Amino acid sequence: MFVVPFRLKESLSIEDINAIRYHLFPEVRISAEYKPPVPYQDQLLLSLHDIKTMDLHQENLAKQIGDKNRLIRGVAGSGKTIILASRAKMLSKQNPDWKILILCYNISLSNAIQQMILYMLNEPEDLFDFDPNAKSVQNENIIVRNFHSWLKNDLRIREQQLPDIIEKLERNEAILPTYDAVLIDEGQDFEADWLRLVSLLINADTQSLLLVEDRAQTIYQRKRSYLEDTGLSFRGRSKVLSINYRNTKQIVKFAWEFYRKHSMFKNKVVNRDLEGDIIAPQSTKRRGPEPGIVKAANFFEEMRIVARSIKKLHMEKKVPLEDMLILYRVKRTHKIPVIDIIQRSLKDEGLPYFWITENDVSKRSYAKDDGKVKISTIDSSKGLDFRAVFIVNVDSMPFPLEENKEREVSLLYIGMTRAKEYLCLSYSGESEFTHYLDSINQMRKEIKPGINKVN
Repeated sequence: MFVVPFRLKESLSIEDINAIRYHLFPEVRISAEYKPPVPYQDQLLLSLHDIKTMDLHQENLAKQIGDKNRLIRGVAGSGKTIILASRAKMLSKQNPDWKILILCYNISLSNAIQQMILYMLNEPEDLFDFDPNAKSVQNENIIVRNFHSWLKNDLRIREQQLPDIIEKLERNEAILPTYDAVLIDEGQDFEADWLRLVSLLINADTQSLLLVEDRAQTIYQRKRSYLEDTGLSFRGRSKVLSINYRNTKQIVKFAWEFYRKHSMFKNKVVNRDLEGDIIAPQSTKRRGPEPGIVKAANFFEEMRIVARSIKKLHMEKKVPLEDMLILYRVKRTHKIPVIDIIQRSLKDEGLPYFWITENDVSKRSYAKDDGKVKISTIDSSKGLDFRAVFIVNVDSMPFPLEENKEREVSLLYIGMTRAKEYLCLSYSGESEFTHYLDSINQMRKEIKPGINKVN
């Protein structure tokens, strides 16, 4: 590439090579956080933070994802949502006249994807593409919705009407908006009728449907195949992402061992490219502290420990408050008002917080960079990630009123895999899951006393 020969005193590090690849091949970027430059700093490099790049498998996937219907199956933290957003951006730039729809199940994830795409559309493609006076680009031809919002506000139909509407669409007796491309995140949670409706509203000429899923994160039961639901075959048109980039090696191991121990689908765990199978995650070499396990006398004491741990991480490890998340299973039990005690404990420590799942308005107005600790149900945390995650009141799981225990296993696995570096599970009662955590605590004490403390 260079006509002037030169030698380096030291070989380029992997980080150096990845940084170079980052600028040479914009399509291989993963989770680049773009921030406008500070005045009087003329080096754009100072404005690019958290430079991460995909491995060769993902690089090829991003470049050669192909057209028409495609399925991406990936483990938690493998960059599925980022690839989906990158795909939407690429389609938008290549086809500015296309109408592109992104669908997911939960409201907070749709909000996060919306913000992610906005960042991607406005970040410079390379060092020479930066114009400080450029107006911000809006994603005018990319629509991001959670499924029920799309149904209600865009199509103006109720879920109960779906079987009739689908029948009419199949007989060409109904007219609804159509889309040149549809991208679905967390596809494993979409019901048969939802997928059938979506497939009927895709432009027949483009047939551009991208479905992204992870069966280990399934919280709603699927009885049929995608071929039955959409009329589209994904055989030979699917890719597998098995490397978890989000979590440290310790968190991946901890979460996966829990899943393997409790899931009734453990015998279906394989590494093959087959619809319906659960992919075993491989971790990167990134290391961190062991996940913390806290057993308290009561929930008040549990939350005092959690609030103080958050403050300690912020003061000593410089973890921003906005990059910390508290997850709970239910707002209240017959014994304790869970959410009230969470909020009171944070107030007592002088910690600002934002309750994402307070209502639909808070879910839609959620913005990560607000300087506040976030509080959310585990269900609504799908697709999100934070540097530190505290899962409290674990003794409420498996939830007694939930008949499907497998859903509870998936939920706790989802919660654990939201944490990029620090994970802590706490409880003050007993359940099947806390007995498992007790056994890990006991094993740790025998191996190395004090390993379970939050660092």
